[in-house]
Amino acid sequence: MTTSEHESNTTDVVVIGGGIAGVSLGYELASDRRVTLLERESTLAFHTTGRSAALFLETYGNSTIRALTTASREFLEHPPEYFRSELLAPRPLLQFAATGRGDALEAMYADISRLTPDAALISPADARAFFPPLRPELIDCALYEPHSMEVDVHALHQGYVRGLRDRGGRVLTGAGVTRLERIDGLWHVHTMNGSVHIAPLVVDAAGAWADVVGAMAGADTIGLVPMRRSVFMVAAPENLDTAHLATLSDMDEKFYIKPEGAQLLCSPADETPTEPSDARPDELEMARAFDAIAEATTLTARHVRSSWAGLRSFVPDRTPVVGFDRQVEGFFWCAGQGGYGIQTCAALARVGATIVRGERVPEDVAVKGLDEADLSPSRLG
Repeated sequence: MTTSEHESNTTDVVVIGGGIAGVSLGYELASDRRVTLLERESTLAFHTTGRSAALFLETYGNSTIRALTTASREFLEHPPEYFRSELLAPRPLLQFAATGRGDALEAMYADISRLTPDAALISPADARAFFPPLRPELIDCALYEPHSMEVDVHALHQGYVRGLRDRGGRVLTGAGVTRLERIDGLWHVHTMNGSVHIAPLVVDAAGAWADVVGAMAGADTIGLVPMRRSVFMVAAPENLDTAHLATLSDMDEKFYIKPEGAQLLCSPADETPTEPSDARPDELEMARAFDAIAEATTLTARHVRSSWAGLRSFVPDRTPVVGFDRQVEGFFWCAGQGGYGIQTCAALARVGATIVRGERVPEDVAVKGLDEADLSPSRLG
């Protein structure tokens, strides 16, 4: 490497991964640091981010996820100038409890109501008003979340990329990391295109590949498990008004249905452990979803118009891992967002940036009940 190449590839932070986790944290860090983001694919957001069901649900996930989601709403509703279109659109959520599961849904409601006071338990008859194909005789009760939203994932991701670049950050595609070396307090990040990027700090935001990148740095595994989720589209019945239809979900996650124009986005909500890969949908899981949907609703369409799959990567407690590695100097984890990365990214990126800077968690996030220790790699043992 020549002296000029060395200087041009020396930066303050190298972020590995161009999905929503990498671009959002990179954007926040670029306000006072030089940031270079490396993406292994030829396009950004090729894997999980680009295949998201794009929902903002404040009743979804554990208490840490719900705190991050609620703390992200203000940013998503009133984004900075880099975001050139509305990011959120109304799409209420209806979760139902099948016969015999009403007590579990009531307990869930008691748990989530502090952060989401607008959510309400409703009767089977009232539930059908929000999703007419639902069979009310087969459910105990339902939980209605009136202010849940659907997210324009492309606009969100591109806004972060635009902001990162405007703040001086570099975004490089086709730059998969092949080797990490720590020399004299600096990381030397070798890529598949032959370039070497030098920085004191590496952020591992590689999604399903985060443990692979961690191993390159000599870090212990965080126990990340990529899980495949299948999604498919069917035509909506002609007499069904999808414009005002709620998203429907079985509280036990046997399936969910989200209106998409004249179509219905459906998923068996499967979680099949797999290796990091370009995921493909599971036809057996899709068949199971068809059966579950036909049992709980009057929807009978079985012609799949399109299908795809994404990887939702979790550690054992299903909470993101954001913080410095316990043993490897200058290595920062931003991984394990599971299926919550889109709805939590705004708050999670701000929290990650404050940890990097050695500052307190932002007050608006802390008051939701979140502490740095909730996300720290150290909690994993």
